[in-house]
This record gives sequence, structure tokens and C-alpha cells, in this order.
Amino acid sequence: MTGAGIDRRALVGRHAVEVTRIVPESPLSVGNGEFCCTVDVTGLQTFPDSHPVEDRTAAGPGTLLATMSAWGWHSVPGAYDLSETTRAYDTPRGPVPYVDMAGDLSGSGESPASAAEAWLRANPHRLDLGRIGFVATGGPPLTSGDLTGIHQRLDLWTGVITSRYLLRGAPVRVTTACHPERDVLAVRVESPLLASGLAVRLAFPYGSQAWGNAADWSRPGAHASKVRPSPGGCTVERVLDGTAYDVAVAMTGGGRAAPGGPHEVLLTFTEPAAELVVAFTPAAGGELPGFGEVVAASGRHWARFWSTGGALDLSGGDDARAPELERRVVLSQYLTAIHCAGSTPPAETGLMANSWRGRFHLEMHWWHAAHFPLWGRAGLLERSLGWYASILPRARETARAQGCPGARWPKQVGPDGRESPSPIGPFLLWQQPHPIFLAEMVRRAEGPRAVAEYAGIVLDTAAFMAAFATGGPGGHGLGPPLVPAQESYADVRASAANPTFELAYWSWALEVAQRWRRLLGLAPEPVWAHVAAGMARPLVRDGLYAAMDAPPYTVRDDHPSMLYALGFVPPTRLIDPEIMRATLRDVLATWDWESTWGWDYPAIAMTATRLGEPRTAVDALLMPVAKNAHLPNGHNRQTASLPVYLPGNGGLLAAVALMARGWDGGPPAPGFPASWQIRHEGLLPLP
Repeated sequence: MTGAGIDRRALVGRHAVEVTRIVPESPLSVGNGEFCCTVDVTGLQTFPDSHPVEDRTAAGPGTLLATMSAWGWHSVPGAYDLSETTRAYDTPRGPVPYVDMAGDLSGSGESPASAAEAWLRANPHRLDLGRIGFVATGGPPLTSGDLTGIHQRLDLWTGVITSRYLLRGAPVRVTTACHPERDVLAVRVESPLLASGLAVRLAFPYGSQAWGNAADWSRPGAHASKVRPSPGGCTVERVLDGTAYDVAVAMTGGGRAAPGGPHEVLLTFTEPAAELVVAFTPAAGGELPGFGEVVAASGRHWARFWSTGGALDLSGGDDARAPELERRVVLSQYLTAIHCAGSTPPAETGLMANSWRGRFHLEMHWWHAAHFPLWGRAGLLERSLGWYASILPRARETARAQGCPGARWPKQVGPDGRESPSPIGPFLLWQQPHPIFLAEMVRRAEGPRAVAEYAGIVLDTAAFMAAFATGGPGGHGLGPPLVPAQESYADVRASAANPTFELAYWSWALEVAQRWRRLLGLAPEPVWAHVAAGMARPLVRDGLYAAMDAPPYTVRDDHPSMLYALGFVPPTRLIDPEIMRATLRDVLATWDWESTWGWDYPAIAMTATRLGEPRTAVDALLMPVAKNAHLPNGHNRQTASLPVYLPGNGGLLAAVALMARGWDGGPPAPGFPASWQIRHEGLLPLP
């Protein structure tokens, strides 16, 4: 049921994160969507090796203790072009060029076949902007064994981390906060050790081309760090090839800044309490705020965040799993706000660590950010939705090269929108309708303004989709070549065709785009209507939907994406609910869950919800398998090399919105059994 007057402060407060020991996979972060800093139990980044990230390439391990921004990108010198990795594939429209990759992506590593493939996959890469941690200026180096009496708390209502502990027997208290509108970190340290050898070190790495290690400390001669002292602080001018940024530092407590090495600044203090403000900027910034100003701004921002938008209270039911689901929901709102609400689509590991070198995957954009409008925070999606317009010329160029009008959106990209060589990414289709779905969600939340704002993106997307689908005896089909959302078919991409999920998504999105034409005062586009109404029906084998209409039809690992043709995709004429129900039951009984990904469980819950099976929806959302785990900090961990997976968090919020609020004209709370007695407010229905 809905319910007014949810005590939001109590709801959020009962899920504050409390830490009493080092949990290697679960450090805490502060951030604002554009900038994020992750710290260990010291309140800084003192022990990065205690929070390792396994790298899938030959590089050494990275760390979860990164400082990252939406603008912080780097490329090593190189002069390669995608034309060096392009080859023609046979299609129903004749030979078409695709960016491809001859090297090997199987297993846990990468083996590009050429220097061009290697460089184009690795550049640009997101930077770890700098490391901020405690050091001892006298005596032996600090180790994590020097810590006792640890108590750290992330107060979600204020966005502030407070860390208390004993360091070699002496008390230390650290308060850590991020400015909500600037790339500024603020820290207050209280300890008698400050006046007797406890210092703060800022260290700066080179950019890393490794898969998951964002910092390369082995090339001190490849970059420059120029320290300019100033009253009460300093500025560090950073230059890495074509990338430059400044790090401005202001401090109290008798602080003094001095070079500590080629790329290090040592901050020492004479008083037992000190405040430190560090700003990261791609150009010279303005006057730094004080520590108190940052903490106050953070408190106002997060109180406003939690007091507005959607809320879900699960405290009234009798299911023992409800508190855990409520915890995941609250923490996922915080995590997606600090990692997935920037000016570009986020990486799957957000601003916490690199995965795929920090590049973002556009097929994941929906799972990162579609929930924002559903939870009454459409503006957080709009920050990145506008980015599509910035790469529209490149997307149009791709479509034109493939003989189609409109825009074909890439898969694995950096801010410039350039595709990456791969035997998978350039052949994926399911990211193509996403901008239509995302723009439609904003329109439903914000009204007519969104139609004018995103019309170009929607219309160009639909123009390519309608032209890409080719007519045949069974209707308009997709491919070959292609790779379905279930990427298990990459080896047969040259013959893969008509995946069930993509057929339904194509039809639905084209119908939405046609409605946008009417809202814009434009005449209907006959070709779009013809294609949307005439998409080929998905293949049914033995009473079940196959993954695609080509051998091997269905393999039982990775994403069970045929389920998502009804659930993620609203009802269409292409999908029979009873066949989908049988397919859902078959998947639940036979699938290889170890090979799935974190967003699969919310997606399955959405399918069960649309089919009127709320118990199945809840069971899927909370399935006790490794890829569906949510750590103490709320993150959805996958593996040692993918220890953070934000599509799982965003997908959870989208699924819960559907389960609690439903869809247009649908029943109330269709995804929860009546015994859960849910209360919600501020949620919007899905289409």
C-alpha cells in the first residue's frame, strides 16, 4: 500500500554503515556524482593494499581506494584509428563495416592482436587523480596492524564519514566529507600524534592502461607534478601527456606543505587538530571553501536528497528478508547518487575503481540510471542523458557507414564516444533503444520540456532502428551480424539473428518514438509504424522462448535475456505471457547462476512482476547467490576483478519501483505479496 508520512530520517538512519574492522572488499565513499573519494578505516587512503582489486590483465592489482572524477581522463601518446580494426560483415543489406577485434577476450585476460587494438581499447582511461593518506615522519612505516579500537560510521543523512581508532595506542578522530557541487574533499583530523610525527601525504600516479588498475606508479618520468607553495597550503600542477589538472590544498593546524618525493607532497602539522581541504580541478579553481562550509553543504544536500523523491518503508511486514531488502534499497540510492549521477554515463564500477579502464558501457546506462525518474529524481538522469547529444555526430557517422540514417550508439566508450575494438561491443544492439526509454522516463516525470530537450536524440535513434530492421517472410528482423544481450553468442555473431529480447524492445521503442513525433507536432513516420507493427515474432522451441532465432538458439549461461522481453520491456504484441511464464520457470530451474551478472536478478524480478507472480519476484530479487550479494557498504560485488557492480544497485531500484508502484493502469504493489505490508511515497509507475 502507499502511505504518507514515512519517517525518512528514521528510515535512512537505521541503515547508516558502521565499520569496526578492515573489510577488504567494503570501504566507504563520499562523492557527488561528478567526483568521488573512497577511504579506508583511517578516514583517508592510508592502506590501499588492504583493499585490492584483481586486474584481469598482466598488470599488478589495483585498489578500491581511488579518487576519481567525471573529467579525469588520460591517453598515452598514440596515433591509431578505428579504421585499422574494421572489417566487412555480410548483412541483409550487403557488406557492412564493423569495428572488430582479432585478439582474444576469453578467460580472465585480454590478448589484442595488434598495437592498434591494444591502444584503442586502453585509451582514454580514467585517472586515479591522487592518493591521500597518513604517514609517519619518524619511526617505522605505518601498517594496518597499528590500528585498534576501530569505529567508522557513514551517516547517510549528512554524507559524512566519521572514523575513530587508536593508532599505536594514541587516539585519532577523522571526519571526511565531499562538497555536493565541487570536486572538493574536506577532512578534519584530531589527534595528539599530529604534533609528533603523524603527517598526510598526497601522492600522484601516471595513468594506467591496465584493465582494472587506475594508477601506474612505475613511470615517474612520464608525468610532472609541480608544487607551488601558498599561505596555508599549496597547489600541485599535474601534467600527464595531453592531460592537465590542478590540486589545490588549504589547511589549518599549523600545517606546512613540502615536496616529499618526485610526485608527493607531505603535509605536516604542529597542532593536535587540523582541517584539510583538497580541490581537484581541470583548470585553476576559485577560492577554496573551509572545512565547515563543506560539511554544512554536504549536510544540507543529503538531507534534501532524502527528504524529497521516493521512499520505501518495509518495516511493517513479517518476511525476515525485508530488513535486508530495505538496506539494499537505501544504500543503493546513496551509491548511485555518488557514482552514477554525473555528466557522462558511469563505468560499471562508478568512480570507485576502474573496470574496462573506467570506460562506460552504454547498454548498462539504463541499469545505472533509469531508476532516478522512478524515484522522483529525474534531474540526476538528465545530467548524463544530454551527453548523447555531444556524441551525436560520431553516432551518425557510424550509422551512415553502415548504410542507415539516424544514429547508431556505441557500446564501450569514453567521453569522446569512440567505440572500442571488440568481438562483442560493436555488434550489440540492445543499447540502441535505451535513449528512447530513458528520455521517455524523463518526459513522464518532467512533462513537455523533456520532449523539446531530447527530441533529436529520440528521433535519430528511431531513424537508425527502423532502417536497421530488414524485412523478410516472418516480418522485420535484426541481424546478422549481431551479439544479443546474452553475450554467449559472440563466436557466432556473423550468423546470429532475431534475439527475443531485442525484437520486443525494438518494436516497443519505435512506437514510443512515434508518439514523440505526435507530441512534437510532426506527422507520423510510416516506415517506423510499419517496422514496429511488423517485427518478426520470437522463436518458440518446446513451448519456451529461445534466446535467438539461429543456432545454437539458447545456451544456459550469462544473461537469460529472453525473459526481459516482458518485464524490462512493457507488454507488446510479440510476447505471449504464458509462454514467457513457462520460460521463466525453466530458467529458474536450469540456469547457470554463477555465470550471471548482478542486474539479472532485478530483471528477473521485473519479469515475474509483470506476470503477476510477486513471490517469485521477491525470491529472484533476493536470490542467495554470489552475484546477487550486497556488501556492508551496499555495493553489489561480482568477482575479485569486478568488486563493484553498480548496474546491480540501479537495477534493484528500478525493479523495486515496478514491484511497489507498478505500471500505468496496473494493480497496486504488483511485485510484493500482501504479507509484506509495504509503504511507499514519491515513486512513479513504469510504462
